[in-house]
Amino acid sequence: MAAPLTEAAIARMREMIVSGQLAPGSRLPPEGELATLLGASRNTVREAVRALVTARVLDVRRGDGTFVTSLRPELLLEGIGAAVELMQEGFSLELIAVRRILEPAATSMAAERIDDATLDKLAGCLDRMREARSEAERIEHDADFHRLVAAASGNETLASMLNAVSSRTIRARAWRGVAEEGAGARTVAQHQDILDALEAHDPSRAESAALVHVATTEAWFRETLGERRQRVAAHPEPAATAGRAAPPRAVPARAPASGAAARPHR
Repeated sequence: MAAPLTEAAIARMREMIVSGQLAPGSRLPPEGELATLLGASRNTVREAVRALVTARVLDVRRGDGTFVTSLRPELLLEGIGAAVELMQEGFSLELIAVRRILEPAATSMAAERIDDATLDKLAGCLDRMREARSEAERIEHDADFHRLVAAASGNETLASMLNAVSSRTIRARAWRGVAEEGAGARTVAQHQDILDALEAHDPSRAESAALVHVATTEAWFRETLGERRQRVAAHPEPAATAGRAAPPRAVPARAPASGAAARPHR
């Protein structure tokens, strides 16, 4: 936590930005002048600037000065992704539930706005998912597919939040792809349903297809976690191991190779 004087300086600089006194892209006054404006010491100003640089509010350009960034959603919301990555495994279901709320809405919006060029890119992602030789490769193209759909929603704030949440749920999707027989083929088929709805520019159909897709993963993950908890309850660890460090997370960051899903007839 920042010291009170630094927090006060940060709050004052934020007020200057919100009021328009410091607009996006504008250069901050020299350090001495800024310290006078803030009623703070130079050391306090430096600490405040460092904190706002970390938050992507300010950008220090060596030899040129310190500037307010563009303040665009994808820049300011990067912190959500970083926070999500630090969340423990027990919150994975909550993240998938958040994705279930955001993704159908983004897909519905995309159906109204998507252009032919993006539809072609989505079709390419889907082809690469079918041709993937490993689960890790398929998941990579799966993630690209969803990033394109989110961007096509036209809402950069929604897309940024969705991408931040989805980055962590990739692990759960990879786990399912390895553990559940036929999951890869079903996933490809669900992506095809989403693409068909987007090509038809049908928001309701697109929303439903996206909801089915995310809810399927959520249901599988909820059931799997429930079974694992039952096994742990039935076979508790011996008292001698109770004080040991927790084992690594069960969900791998990269999944082992598996066969590629067959391409369905369109």
